[in-house]
Amino acid sequence: MAAAHALTLKEDKGLLEEVAGLVEWPMVLVGRVDPEFIDLPPEVLTTAMRANQKYFTLTSGRRVTHFGVVANIPAADGGRVIVAGNERVLRARLSDAKFFWEQDKKVKLAERLPALKELVFHAKLESERSVFDKAKRIEALAGEIAKSVPGCDVAQAKQAAHLAKADLVSGMVGEFPELQGVMGRYYALNENLPASVAQAIADHYSPQGPNDKCPSAPVSVAVALADKIDTLTGFFAIDEKPTGSKDPFALRRAALGVIRLIIENRLRVRLREIVRHAYGPYERSRYQANQGGPYPAQAGGNAYSFEPVATPEQTDSRVQEIQTSLLDFIADRLKVALKEKGVRHDYISAVFALGGQDDIVDLLARVHALGTFLDTDDGANLLVAYRRAANILKIEEKKDNKRHVGAPDSALMQAAEEKTLLAKLSAAKADCDKAVAAERYPAAMTALAGLRAPVDAFFDKVTVNADDPDLRENRLKLLSRIQATMDQVAIFGRIEG
Repeated sequence: MAAAHALTLKEDKGLLEEVAGLVEWPMVLVGRVDPEFIDLPPEVLTTAMRANQKYFTLTSGRRVTHFGVVANIPAADGGRVIVAGNERVLRARLSDAKFFWEQDKKVKLAERLPALKELVFHAKLESERSVFDKAKRIEALAGEIAKSVPGCDVAQAKQAAHLAKADLVSGMVGEFPELQGVMGRYYALNENLPASVAQAIADHYSPQGPNDKCPSAPVSVAVALADKIDTLTGFFAIDEKPTGSKDPFALRRAALGVIRLIIENRLRVRLREIVRHAYGPYERSRYQANQGGPYPAQAGGNAYSFEPVATPEQTDSRVQEIQTSLLDFIADRLKVALKEKGVRHDYISAVFALGGQDDIVDLLARVHALGTFLDTDDGANLLVAYRRAANILKIEEKKDNKRHVGAPDSALMQAAEEKTLLAKLSAAKADCDKAVAAERYPAAMTALAGLRAPVDAFFDKVTVNADDPDLRENRLKLLSRIQATMDQVAIFGRIEG
C-alpha cells in the first residue's frame, strides 16, 4: 500500500504485532497528515500517531506526510469515510502537539531548570533527591569523564549534562514522555546551541537495551556515561540494589549501558576513580544527615567534586565499599554480556581475580589473549601443569600447616631440570612484566608458552617430595614460582574444565 502511494513505511515490529492482535480482518488504508502539521518534528508526528491511534508512519523523502491505518472490516466505499474520520482525530491530536511545540520554544532550557526541583528522583537520597540535584551531579561527573573521552570538549560535555533533564518539564514531554531527550535536542537547536550539545541531550538516555543504538559522539558518550554511573552510584549508596529477579530501577540495564558505552567506544577509563567522583555528592548528603551541619568547604573545588575532607578514614571506607560492590555488579553484567557472545565466564573471572581490574577495554584484551593462548597445545598443557603444581602445593601446605613461598635457592638444586626451570621462570617473569606493562598481552602469553617444555621436563624427571626436607622445601617453592609467574596475566586457578 505504501509503495502504491510512492511512500516509505517506517518499520515498527512492535506496533505490527500489537495491531495484528487487535484485528481479525485487516484492511490497510492510507490517510494524509494535514500540511499544517508537517513541519512538526517527525518524532512528534510518529509518537502521536503510534501511541494514541496505532497508526503506521509513512514518509515522503524525510517528511512524515501520510499514515497507515488498519481497519477491521472491508468498507463498501473503499474506506474513504474511515480514512476521513481518522484524519479528523489525528488533526485534533496534532493540534495539541503543535500548541506545545510553539509554547515550549518560547522558554529556554536553562530557564526550565528550577522546575526540576519539584521532580523527585528518589526520596531516600535526601538532600540529593530531586532531578535538579541529579542534573548538577551529572554535570560535574561528565566534566570528569570527558577528560578520558578522546575528542571530547569538556565545556560542552558539562553544558549538555547541565541541560539534559530540562525538557522533562516541557509541555511536549509532559504529553509524550517517550520524547524525553529527543525534544531537548530540538529545543537546544532552536536556541542555536552547539550541535554536539544538542545531540548529547538526545543521546544521554541511550543505550536503553541490547538493540538500542549506542552513542558514539564524544560529548554524547561522556554525558550518557555520567548519567548511568550517577544512577548506579546513588542507588548503591542507599542500598537499593537489584535482588534476584527484581530490578525496579533498571540498574542492570544501566550497568549494561555503561559496559556498551565503554566497549563500543573503546574508552580507557578507570571505573573505580569515576565511582569515587560520582559518590562525592552522596557523601556530602550523608555527612549532613549524620552531623547535622554543612559539609566542609573543599579547597579549589565545589560541592560536586569529591575530595573527602571530613572523617577521611570513614569516608574512604564507605567509598571503597561502594566501589567494590558496584564494580562487582558491573563485572557480573559483563560476564553475562560476554557469555552471550561466546566468551567463557571463567576467563573473565580469571582476569578479574587479579584485583583492581576496572579498565574494561584492558580487561577484554587480557581475556581475548588468554582464550587464544588456552586454545593452543602449549596453553592447554601448561594449564594442566599449573593445576598439577597447585594440587601438590595444596596437599603439602595442608600437611605442613604453612605456605611454601619465597625465592627458591639455586644452590640447593641438584637436577638439571629444576635449574633450567628456575632460569626459564625468571626470564618468563621479566618478559611478562614488560609485556603486561605495555599492554601487549599476546606477547605475555607467548612468554608463558615458553615454559611448557621446562615444566614438563621438571615433572617428568624431578621428585618434588624428596627425602631431604630442605630439597623438598626448595622444590615446593619452585612450584609456587610456577603459579606466581603464570598468575601475572590471569589467575589460572579460576579457569574451569
